[in-house]
Amino acid sequence: MFRVTMSGKFKGLDDAGREVVRAAAGAGYTEAGTFTHDQSVSVFTFRCQVPAGPDDGEDEATLAAMAALEAYGQPHEILRIAVTDMRDIKIRNRRKI
Repeated sequence: MFRVTMSGKFKGLDDAGREVVRAAAGAGYTEAGTFTHDQSVSVFTFRCQVPAGPDDGEDEATLAAMAALEAYGQPHEILRIAVTDMRDIKIRNRRKI
């Protein structure tokens, strides 16, 4: 599983586009992706969760997340992308005292 976070800005977003973005607002990671944005809906953070195949890497995850963002059909410019491979996350057990 990958978690992809993209920061960007919208370009020429109309009122209907703002409503689409507001409807997809959320702070969690989903496969469809969620937006957080400023009050004027001019800049955004898009969070997307991408399933990982055994040979998938960051490039495949980035392309899948970009496709999810494109599915919203809103004009935008991506400024930054961060990819976390959840397979690399280690969870430490707490030691009992």
